[in-house]
Amino acid sequence: MTTNWQPPTIPAPPAPEPPSRSWFARHKILTAILAFVAVMVLAQAVTGDDDPAPAAVTTPAASASPDAPPEEPEQPAATEEPAEPEEPEEPAQAAKLGTAVRDGQFEFTVTKVQAGVAKLGSDMFGEKAQGQFVLVHVTVENIGDEAQYFSDSNQKVQDAKGREFSADTGAALYVDDNDVFLNEINPGNTVKGVLVYDMPKNTRPASIELHDSAFSGGVTVRLG
Repeated sequence: MTTNWQPPTIPAPPAPEPPSRSWFARHKILTAILAFVAVMVLAQAVTGDDDPAPAAVTTPAASASPDAPPEEPEQPAATEEPAEPEEPEEPAQAAKLGTAVRDGQFEFTVTKVQAGVAKLGSDMFGEKAQGQFVLVHVTVENIGDEAQYFSDSNQKVQDAKGREFSADTGAALYVDDNDVFLNEINPGNTVKGVLVYDMPKNTRPASIELHDSAFSGGVTVRLG
C-alpha cells in the first residue's frame, strides 16, 4: 500500500513590524515652528553683539581744544543812527517901509501908514470904523509886458499876534483920489492909492503881504 507523503508544513515567519516613526516625524508642523523659533533666537544672539554703541553727546565746551582761544561773543548788528532833523528854513526878511518889492508883474512901495482913523468920507456920505481904520499908502508899478489888474482884496495885513485882516473895499471908496480899487494897470504905468483895513482899537499893524494876483506867492513889508 502506497502512502502519499507530504513534507511537514513550516509556518511562515511573522511579517516584520514597520519601524516606529520618531516624535519629530509624527509632529511635522510643530517641529517646523520650533525650528523657526530656534533660528530667530540664534540670529538675535549673533547680531545683538554687533549693535554700534550710541554716539556720545559732546557739549561745545568738551569738544573745544584746551589750547584754542575762547570764542568772542557775537557783536550786535550796528544800527543806523537816526538822521538829525533838518532845521527849518528861516523866513525871508521882510522889507522895510519905503523899500520897493516885487511880486509877479507888480513892484510895490509902501510909503506911509496911518492908524486910529475913526471915519472916512463926509458927514452925509461916509463910513464909520467898527474899531479903527488903518490906511496903508502904496505905489504900484506894472513891470510886466501886459496889462494886469490890481485888487485891494488880495492884500492882507497882519498884527503882532499873527491875526490876518482883509481890506475894507467899501471904506476905501471914500478915500479921495484912490486908484487901487480893482484898477487895470498897463505895462510901465504906476498908480498910487490907499489900502484901508478896519482893525480893533489899540491894535497896530505889523506887516502887509502884497500880491499881484490871488494866486501869487506874495511879498511881505514890515509896517511897524
